[in-house]
Amino acid sequence: MIDLAETRLMTTYPPQPVTFVRGEGSRLWDEKGRSYLDFLSGLAVTSLGHSHPAVADAVCAQARTLLHVSNLFGTEPQREVAATLDRLIDSGAGRVFFCNSGAEANEAAIKLARKWGGPGRYTVVSAYGSFHGRTLATLHATGQPAKHEAFQPLPDGFRHVAWRDLSALASALDPSVAAILLEPVQGEGGVNAAGAEYFEGVRTLCDERGILMIVDEVQTGLGRTGRWFGFQHYGVRPDVVTVAKALGNGMPIGACWAREDVAEAFVPGDHATTFGGQPLAAATARAVLSVMEAEDVPERAGRSGEYLAAALEKVPGVRSVRGLGLLIAVELEDGKGAGPVAAAALESGLVVNAVTPTALRLAPSLLVSEAEMDEAVAILERAITSIGGT
Repeated sequence: MIDLAETRLMTTYPPQPVTFVRGEGSRLWDEKGRSYLDFLSGLAVTSLGHSHPAVADAVCAQARTLLHVSNLFGTEPQREVAATLDRLIDSGAGRVFFCNSGAEANEAAIKLARKWGGPGRYTVVSAYGSFHGRTLATLHATGQPAKHEAFQPLPDGFRHVAWRDLSALASALDPSVAAILLEPVQGEGGVNAAGAEYFEGVRTLCDERGILMIVDEVQTGLGRTGRWFGFQHYGVRPDVVTVAKALGNGMPIGACWAREDVAEAFVPGDHATTFGGQPLAAATARAVLSVMEAEDVPERAGRSGEYLAAALEKVPGVRSVRGLGLLIAVELEDGKGAGPVAAAALESGLVVNAVTPTALRLAPSLLVSEAEMDEAVAILERAITSIGGT
């Protein structure tokens, strides 16, 4: 266990149980040379696995070509990635703003909604249990009040309602509301899927009230759920979509996509970022998207997710399995704490995390093999068995 105070790092995370020094595919190695199966993917980031050759080659080639020029000038990789995202999200009907993270993508979406709404329309409604980022605005959009208290007062203009409760949502939509911000699957909230009925109802409310529907695909986007984007399971068309995590496979990059008429609310000077979509990050994202399309990662994630979920449901000590594609939560039986089980799994060479006190999150590479899934399930079964309880 590494005490962060001894590393000169701020203690914004708990003590680190291991130091990783190398990764390849679905595996990581620590400083002692020990191998681990990575079924967390850096929190759903390394969706093509660690050190994918095409991604590594793109980083190296771009680093020797052009690192940075600022967004006052154009670069080829940025334009190509924007066009690909636009095509995958809505067949080329929108525009893209690049940034460096999911929180920044959601921050851009919130600012865009306020600009689009105009004077007096600034409120963003989101759901309890949601997670949208750690900036002051995205923290307040996050529907976890316990995370708010240490940083009050937070910016005005945010409201929370019960998850998957259309009646509560409708009651919250007064004339000040510019947008509704939701995840298709609440990742940090416990891997809870919205469902088609709920998203269809939200889309109807937005249409009736003239409100933007913003879908946070930071964790669910780019194949993770078995479709390119989680909202595609539900047959709706959002007005704004945010992505990050898997887009760079580890290189920091995020994006905010908006329907073209909504995107036009932004004019030069309204929003900016020095590093957003810079050549190194964009060239990496271009390679990531190319591999994802070649490998048809949504189809692979859907097929592998079914295989993994079926195997996990047979494990003694597992109460239930939920999620979409390869974003999975394993709900444990009473007495099996998720934290201790995750620690036991790590000790046995499997990286997962406790997403709630009673549930583990699994988000392996979208290129994970059946043999790796079998190995992970076997390790997890031993870890669960090792923890006392019923």
